[in-house]
Amino acid sequence: MQPTHEATAVAVPADDVRQYLTFRLGGLEYALDYCNVQELRPLKALERFAADGEIISGVAVSRGVIMPIVDMRIAFGPRPPQHDPHTDVIILKLSTCVMGMVTDGVTDIVSLSGRQIKPFPNGPQDADYLLGLGELDGRKLIVVDIDKLMAIRRVKQDDLHAA
Repeated sequence: MQPTHEATAVAVPADDVRQYLTFRLGGLEYALDYCNVQELRPLKALERFAADGEIISGVAVSRGVIMPIVDMRIAFGPRPPQHDPHTDVIILKLSTCVMGMVTDGVTDIVSLSGRQIKPFPNGPQDADYLLGLGELDGRKLIVVDIDKLMAIRRVKQDDLHAA
C-alpha cells in the first residue's frame, strides 16, 4: 500500500518502513520520501528555456511537462561556482505540482523505519518541514517533508512590520 501525501506530513509510525531518496546539499545529507520522486536527471540533460533567477533556476521541460527548477544549493547556502558532473535534479511529484530541485548530488535510496527517525531536540518552530534525524549505518540524515519544504509560504503583514 502506497503512503499518501497526507501520511508524510506526520511522524512516521515506529513499525512503518519507507523508502527515502538521499541527497547532498551544502555538506549535509538529506532524505525525502521516495513516493514523491518522479525521476532523477543530471542538470545538463534538462531542456531549460528560461533565464536564471536567484533561487528559481529557471523553467524546464521533462517528459513534456513544463516545470520550475528550484536551486536548493542557493536556498541552503552560497551557490557553487559551477555545475559539476554530480549536480543532479530531482523531479518531484508534489501534492500541488511537478517541479525540479537542484542538489549537490543524489546519494542513494534507503529504507528507514519510524524508530530510526528521531525528532530534533529544540527544533526550530518555523521549520515544520523537518520530520527528524534519521540514523542508518552511522549516517545522519535530515528527513524532510518535501511537500512542506517546497510550499510557497505567505508572509503575514504583522511579520513584515516586525522585520
